[in-house]
Amino acid sequence: MRTGKRGVCMASAKGEQPKSVRYSVTLVPPAARAVDDLVEATGLNKADVINRAVQIYAFLEERMREGKVVLLRGPDEKEERVHIV
Repeated sequence: MRTGKRGVCMASAKGEQPKSVRYSVTLVPPAARAVDDLVEATGLNKADVINRAVQIYAFLEERMREGKVVLLRGPDEKEERVHIV
C-alpha cells in the first residue's frame, strides 16, 4: 500500500481495497517506550500507533525531499526547526 500526496492511500484512491501486511520488527528500547507512552496517551492500540507513526514519517520524508522544512510553533509563537536524522 503506497500513500501519495496528502497521505491518501493509493489503493483506496483507485477504488481498490487496500491489503494489510504483517511485519515482525524488533524495536529498540526507546522506540518501545515511545509506543507504550503513545498507547497510554491516545488510547489507540500498538498497531494503530505504529501505523500512524510510519505514515507521518513517510509524509514528512516526502516533504523534506521536496526541500521543505518541518517547523513546530509553540504557544509563544517561537518556531523550532525539526531535524529528522
